[in-house]
Amino acid sequence: MAENKKAVKNPNQKKKKKATQFDNFFKGVVRENPIFVFLLGLCPALAVTNTLETALGMGILVIFVLTASNLVVSLIKNLIPDQIQIPAYIVVIATFVTIVGLLTEAYAFELHQALGIFIPLIVVNCLIMGRATAYASKNGPFNSIIDGVGMGVGFMLAMMLIGVSREILATGAITFGRYLPLPFEVSLIDTDMYMFNMEVFVGPAGGFIMIGVFLAIFTAIGNYNKRKKAEARQAWIEQKKKEAAERKKRKAMEEAGDSA
Repeated sequence: MAENKKAVKNPNQKKKKKATQFDNFFKGVVRENPIFVFLLGLCPALAVTNTLETALGMGILVIFVLTASNLVVSLIKNLIPDQIQIPAYIVVIATFVTIVGLLTEAYAFELHQALGIFIPLIVVNCLIMGRATAYASKNGPFNSIIDGVGMGVGFMLAMMLIGVSREILATGAITFGRYLPLPFEVSLIDTDMYMFNMEVFVGPAGGFIMIGVFLAIFTAIGNYNKRKKAEARQAWIEQKKKEAAERKKRKAMEEAGDSA
């Protein structure tokens, strides 16, 4: 009787399918998160994440600049000589940074004051220049927009995660309406517990601590996934070795029977 065996799939064998727009978007949120995976944009992640609201505001500005610059770069990539690509991309990015700076100053003055110099510094954010050169300059407008939105959302979510952690640990409260142009100001969380009044989290040192904690978590998850993949590959190799030995043994028995 044939022995039923549970086949182990080759972990390196993947279904060949065209990457969907969802994959293009979602990669920037988790798998290629700008802050927790590629360590890009750490300057604002340290400086303006002392509250959830400022972190959210910076994230929104980066989404706009990143998406708009990706779109323009994808449209003009064939018109720019290779020798001046980087300066041209910087001009494009600086244009949109100027736009968001003026709009923020006009309609969200408190946020503009809180973010300060870090709004014009979006021009030199490695994330925006990196996506312009690595992706938008090699792909079409629609894919570049999806990539920009996905990477921007990943950046914003990482900023918000750091911001909400720092604000709770520093003040014991989460407030909305102080910096963003909202018609109300509300406290989502408000507690007087002594353990939530650690002033170290207000300054850049708190940013270093929280980024280190989240990097450790993301690294541990990544190492776990790598270990599981390695174990799956080793199991597949062992099965293939066993199957090869059984085929060799069966072939030897067949040859012995024929000679007899």
